[in-house]
Amino acid sequence: MNIINTLDRIGKSPVSGEEAAHGIARSDAVAVNSAKQRDLYEKRQQIYPKAVHGFWRRLKWVILAALLGIYYLVPFLRWDRPGAAPDQFLLVDFTGRRFYFGPIEIWPQELYYVTGLLILGAIGLFLASALFGRVWCGYTCPQTVWTDLFIAVEHWFEGDRNQRIRLDKQPWDFNKAWRKIGKHVVWLMISLATGGWFVAYFHDAPTLFANFFKLQAPMSAYLFAGLLTFTTYVFAGTLREQVCTYMCPWPRIQAAMLDQEALSVTYRYDRGDPRGPHKKNDTWEGRGDCIDCRQCVAACPAGIDIRDGLQIECINCALCIDACDEIMVKIDRPKGLIAYDTVQNIERRQAGQTSGYRFIRGRTLFYAVLFVLIGGLMLGSLFLRTTLDVNVQRDRAPLFVPLSTGQVRNAYTVKVLNKADHEREVRIKIKGVEGGVLQANEMPVTDNSVVMTAGPDRVAQVRLFVLADPEKQKHTSVPVVVEVRSLSDQEVARSKSVFIRGNSPEDRDDHD
Repeated sequence: MNIINTLDRIGKSPVSGEEAAHGIARSDAVAVNSAKQRDLYEKRQQIYPKAVHGFWRRLKWVILAALLGIYYLVPFLRWDRPGAAPDQFLLVDFTGRRFYFGPIEIWPQELYYVTGLLILGAIGLFLASALFGRVWCGYTCPQTVWTDLFIAVEHWFEGDRNQRIRLDKQPWDFNKAWRKIGKHVVWLMISLATGGWFVAYFHDAPTLFANFFKLQAPMSAYLFAGLLTFTTYVFAGTLREQVCTYMCPWPRIQAAMLDQEALSVTYRYDRGDPRGPHKKNDTWEGRGDCIDCRQCVAACPAGIDIRDGLQIECINCALCIDACDEIMVKIDRPKGLIAYDTVQNIERRQAGQTSGYRFIRGRTLFYAVLFVLIGGLMLGSLFLRTTLDVNVQRDRAPLFVPLSTGQVRNAYTVKVLNKADHEREVRIKIKGVEGGVLQANEMPVTDNSVVMTAGPDRVAQVRLFVLADPEKQKHTSVPVVVEVRSLSDQEVARSKSVFIRGNSPEDRDDHD
């Protein structure tokens, strides 16, 4: 039968049996490949989300305004710092190698604080997802925020869903041209503002903007502003839901965070089914409240049908809730056919049990305890953080220098980090070498220690040498401690290193 059908498909060409067999194979292969291509590479269908009004839409506007306000305002907040330190409240200063957040100043050696913040952010996201589903995606993700803003601009220029569909189908004329061009111009302006403000977090904002339009800003500022402008315009204006569905890894990761007790935007099929059209004055007996109006689909920015259950494309923006509630009011049925609910709750109601939300569960407790533990460790570390630190680099070429006196000498470069806003005198000692003698370049040595001045918010550097008799050392590699003590407040910083004695040819061969 397959051969007959295939011959019918290819028109029963008068060819030899071998050629026919090859033709059948090729035809079947083409048919299969074409089917696969249609499945895997289906052309994207343009989505025209319908404007809705209701509680969740208003909440999203409030959150959008708050987040954009924070984004655009924070670079201009000032914080008075002594000396030449920048006065910007939040600044990632690559030039000065500092991260400033209000009174907190993070040095490159303290990058673990930034790592800790990222870990806290990830655990907080896990906890929020276990409690409220994809609440991050629906309300606070930058892709969602800027896409909502771009869609609002689209509404202003082109109208609501039906008007936009008609506008796209009609031939080009002046009306269509000015609406399309105006929309893209505003999109580009928003994108440029987005990229420009992002760069302001890495430079002094007032100075940057004063120089930006004079073409006197650093080239990196123009590069990253252009990059963010491009990505904002493309992601929020063109790709939209494709970013969430295909590019973002979080929809896949969240599957491990959710369970049947996690709140998500849910179609309550226990109440809505069986669904179907409903005429005025018809009874509601024996049917569900869903009248199959598809307004939830029309409002969805991802173009999905929430009635099909939890889907990877759904970002839990809750716009379908407002769209459905509007219809429920019109047909005089209770709101909440689509609402934040759990799968377990639906099953409880179907079984005649009382529904409820279990926020305290094994996974939520685990995430909460982990969040508090890591946050507490970071806060404790921050409060116990010192304003004095030391880094030691021992010379490795050569590892040691034999002297004519029979002693060996090791060289060290000591960097003292004074994080205070005032100048400090510090005393440097190197402990652990039996009979070790300290020497310094162009600096006096008193009581086998060196006193030097470290400027405010600066790194002071000194070159030190330790001389010792190798026969007095117990090991080939002797552990030493470099101690730096502030003479004004007695704050101490220490760092470990080693002293290589090199007291025999064998030792020297091993370390060459």
